[in-house]
Amino acid sequence: MAPSVEISIPKAQTSKTTKPYTIYDISLRLPLRSFTIQKRYSDFTALHGALTSQAGAPPPASLPQKSWFSRTTTNPELTEERRKGLESYLRTINEADDTRWRDTSAWRSYLNLPSGTNSSTASALHSAVTGTSITDPVVWLDCHRDLKSQLHDARLQLTRRDQATSAQAQHECSAQAKKCLVRAGTMITTLEQGLKEQGWDLGEGEIRRRRDLVGSAKKEKEGLESLLSAMAAKSQLDRTVASVADKTALVGGASPAGAPKQGRVLGKETGRTRELDNEGVLQLQKQLMQEQDGDVEELAKVVRRQRDLGVAIQEELAVQKDMLEMLDEDVTRVGGKVEVVRKRVDKIS
Repeated sequence: MAPSVEISIPKAQTSKTTKPYTIYDISLRLPLRSFTIQKRYSDFTALHGALTSQAGAPPPASLPQKSWFSRTTTNPELTEERRKGLESYLRTINEADDTRWRDTSAWRSYLNLPSGTNSSTASALHSAVTGTSITDPVVWLDCHRDLKSQLHDARLQLTRRDQATSAQAQHECSAQAKKCLVRAGTMITTLEQGLKEQGWDLGEGEIRRRRDLVGSAKKEKEGLESLLSAMAAKSQLDRTVASVADKTALVGGASPAGAPKQGRVLGKETGRTRELDNEGVLQLQKQLMQEQDGDVEELAKVVRRQRDLGVAIQEELAVQKDMLEMLDEDVTRVGGKVEVVRKRVDKIS
């Protein structure tokens, strides 16, 4: 039976920290999505120990040996050899007939895999899209990714509507955009309920980050809905102006030579203009233009809020990155001290 997850390590790179180390890019392909995670060699050793502890036996493959006389950051041949060895290590566990190592929480957590099988994950994602519930934090991310896709499609349909030249094409694009926005609204509600109802052990920072993601998506949806309303009002205004112009041209063509062209075309009136005189139509036009200007101002406020939110997220990520680098340096330094103590204890014993 073919493995449900395809794993590979296509490349390795050196970190840009003060004390460089090698990072391995692990590419995973699932039936519903594909993504890449980054791990160090020390992460692999921790995984090996966790798998041995939880499964009761060492995995069917061994990690490549650690070199004490050369570093992967300065030796490309050693880096490539270790990359191949780590890739073979993961593939051997992933393709083994014995599933006890793949069934451990350490394996799923290390590779960011959902807790259920592929069929259950697909069913959970479908339930999230249809507005029922989300029971897995990884499926929550899949649902958020689908939400961003719906918002992107809605924006694309609005762009096509703005470029359309016929009324039918504009109507079709508007319908598609509204359909995407309705789905997005359902998914936003589902994501919010998932964060409130499920007791996931994700940490306060991760929960806050996911709430910010939902808030940003909600603001983007509201902005797109305002833009769709503004486009619909503009189209209504254009049709009203065109009707007035057509009637003026028709009545003016039947006037005597030299008489001013005025009047409106009968049979092309709308429900809002049929009972109005020319002055009333002009006032209606001004009112619609004011409403359109108000919608544009609201959209501008939404865009500014999104920009501020993006700047705040970028600053927070920079702070978190610096803290992680400091923590990594501390862990490396403590690990070196522990190794020295261990050697001294070995000499004494």
